[in-house]
Amino acid sequence: MSDAENGPKRGAPRWMKAALVVSLAVNLAVAGMVAGAVLRHGPWGGARPHSMATERPGSAYVRALSREDRRAIWRAMHAERKPETRARRAERMRADFDAMLRALRAKPYDPQQVQEIMTRQMQAGLARQKLGQRFMQDRLARMTPQERAAYADRLQEVLSIENGGAAARR
Repeated sequence: MSDAENGPKRGAPRWMKAALVVSLAVNLAVAGMVAGAVLRHGPWGGARPHSMATERPGSAYVRALSREDRRAIWRAMHAERKPETRARRAERMRADFDAMLRALRAKPYDPQQVQEIMTRQMQAGLARQKLGQRFMQDRLARMTPQERAAYADRLQEVLSIENGGAAARR
């Protein structure tokens, strides 16, 4: 056997670790939204029909954008964040998840500590959402009237699909 085969094994690449952290953050955010919805509306959402557009309006707005507009907004958001900021954000996320793991295993359990960690994570997500909203509004303001009308048509179509055609009947 060669030295390469017998040498020490390397850990996972940094990008994979970062992807796992981001994936965990997204999973926790989704779990938090589901838990919040269940606590607010019951396990099956009550009698009211829900759609992603009414629960998360930003998703409908983004899906109605053209591919070029989505890319332009993504590029603008990416340019806004400096590499050192990304590294610091990843460190904070990692530290928050480490703190969450300790808090979940702590005896006695401290729900206040868990709430504080989740609040920090939610605030970080809201900051990113606000940045995206700002770029979205800028993009809409730069559209021609014809481009905005086409966008409105696509948005109506997205809403119609999600609401079983209800938006188209209004």
